[in-house]
Amino acid sequence: MQVAVDISLYPLNGDYVPPIKDFIARLNAQPGITVETNAMSTQVRGDYDVVMAALTAEMHPTLGGPDRAVFVLKVLGGTVTSRED
Repeated sequence: MQVAVDISLYPLNGDYVPPIKDFIARLNAQPGITVETNAMSTQVRGDYDVVMAALTAEMHPTLGGPDRAVFVLKVLGGTVTSRED
């Protein structure tokens, strides 16, 4: 099953940009997923198991770090295409 996940990360500190950029860079390094970023959120697409494994792997360092953060995720199942398709 294919999914698309819309993710917003809200670091709860004044210097919020570096943790967001770090999270997106880590997601981009994950194989088997498509990552698109815009001003409001990041979209991750691919096979459900692969996407969820990537999110688990890359959310953990952020949530386990010294600063608190909030993730907001929306998950869409079914056939998912990019905006250009």
